[in-house]
Amino acid sequence: MVITKTLRIQTRGDTDILDITPDCGELVRASGLKSGVLTVFSPGSTGGISTIEYEPNLVKDLKEALEMFAPSGKAYEHGKTWNDDNGSSHIRSTMMGPSFSVPFVDGELTLGTWQQIIFCDFDTRPRGRELVLQAIGE
Repeated sequence: MVITKTLRIQTRGDTDILDITPDCGELVRASGLKSGVLTVFSPGSTGGISTIEYEPNLVKDLKEALEMFAPSGKAYEHGKTWNDDNGSSHIRSTMMGPSFSVPFVDGELTLGTWQQIIFCDFDTRPRGRELVLQAIGE
């Protein structure tokens, strides 16, 4: 069986990192599926999905690392094409990736104790986002 849900979230932009684990777990529990795989997908090219120990200082560390990797103040060639300022957003999104999959067993995600699923909005402005959550199982 396949269950698909759209998760609507509001972000602040500028590498806003949100814990979406509760929403993901709720979809699996509400689906009635006992075992399978949940995939979380971010349509678009300025967001990313991953896991982290979601605590304030590690979130800050991740933001700082991403800033070193793809600085937001740099002039990117992408800006010449669209006359915008989000070249770093696209680079960060490409490196993190748009999706994450996790197995579930007995109706519960198999995440580690300190592992949460995060959505990162790398765009340079607040956004309304729609993520696709899809549970496949039995």
